[in-house]
Amino acid sequence: MTKVGFISLGCSKNLVDTEVMLHHLMEAGYEIAPDESDADIVVVNTCGFIEDAKRESVDNILDLAWLKENAHLRGIVVTGCLAERYREEIFREMPEVDALVGVGSLDRIALAVAAVDRGETYSAFDDKEASPLGGARVLTSDPYSVYLKIAEGCDNRCSYCAIPLIRGGLRSRTVEDIVEEAKDLEALGAKELNLIAQDTSRYGLDLYGEYRLADLVRAICRETEIPWIRLLYCYPDKITDDLIAEMRDNPRLLPYMDIPIQHISDPILSAMNRHGDSALIRDTVARLRREIPGITLRSTAIVGFPGEGETEFEELCAFIKEARFDRFGAFPYSAEEDTPAAAFDGQVEEQVKQDRYDILMQTQLEISREMQEAKVGRTLTVLCEGYDRPAAIYVGRSEADAPDIDGKVFFSAPRRVPAGTFVQVRITEAMDYDLVGEMIEGDNP
Repeated sequence: MTKVGFISLGCSKNLVDTEVMLHHLMEAGYEIAPDESDADIVVVNTCGFIEDAKRESVDNILDLAWLKENAHLRGIVVTGCLAERYREEIFREMPEVDALVGVGSLDRIALAVAAVDRGETYSAFDDKEASPLGGARVLTSDPYSVYLKIAEGCDNRCSYCAIPLIRGGLRSRTVEDIVEEAKDLEALGAKELNLIAQDTSRYGLDLYGEYRLADLVRAICRETEIPWIRLLYCYPDKITDDLIAEMRDNPRLLPYMDIPIQHISDPILSAMNRHGDSALIRDTVARLRREIPGITLRSTAIVGFPGEGETEFEELCAFIKEARFDRFGAFPYSAEEDTPAAAFDGQVEEQVKQDRYDILMQTQLEISREMQEAKVGRTLTVLCEGYDRPAAIYVGRSEADAPDIDGKVFFSAPRRVPAGTFVQVRITEAMDYDLVGEMIEGDNP
């Protein structure tokens, strides 16, 4: 039996696509190899969002090319954003690649693998605006914390972003379809449901003519008993009063929101084609903190965008000190082909971008240290993720920690704690981004 390996790169949305493709291959009778070195054919689900991600994708393909030449690997299938965006270049410059599958053709992955198995080349690039949404998945991570993709594509058209070119416009799944998947995930053991899309706060506008994220949360809560529901990628200009009220009043919708601001300087926000100015961002942050006491706010920003001078950068630094985000990440601007910003005047030198990134992240590190120290002595509900044998300590996350992007809570326990269990942990020590504590017996969700 042909063994198929998988390498999934990039974001959590890409991971969901990988899990859908795994289901298609298993339904077709293929054996899934846990490691690419054991596989006959390897599928690489690539990211093509920014230059670093593209480089990582290419490096992985080249590593597989070495295996194909020097070991028993017989075929390489490339899917995802890089395949969609550079279909002609990949076949021309990487002859080791046997098949390309675009983002609108993931349901053809078994056909691609079958063709490669026969020694043929294959490509499929169906209309990404008409491809199926959702679909059965094979979970690749522990089932207690899962991602649920509620929409595909994006209509925001930020001037620096290639996602609409790669993934197309916003296409929301129906409330009913999403709820059915949530019920399936609950049956598999989900305790934490992380709702994702390019812009979750825009959910439903294309289908229903209005923002429906709060309605979706209510529907999931009616039909499941999943204790933790987390929202990622909510844009500041689309956070409705209804959504804020739902987060305030629904104990299962975690008081956690990821709101990418990207900058605070009005001229830069305008050049980025962001929807909303600095006043709106400030008002959104203040409104969330006023209406939802104890909310954890996460954000991101881009440094070195064309036209960003010292004045604009200092304004951004000052705002980060003022806003005191609980979680914050930054990215040096990456000029992407076919995006408006790539042709803008005032491109910033790479070293200047890196210097500004270092300054901004050092600023946030100092904020994070202070906020972490304030948690010492508190008792937090923690979702246990397992036991770290070398360190002889349990590891988990609090409601303030999203999977993959935020910190961890390390804790000792008087008894065995299975992964996927909620426990109460008294915090005894704070690190830059992680916490240390000891489990105490108490009521859990």
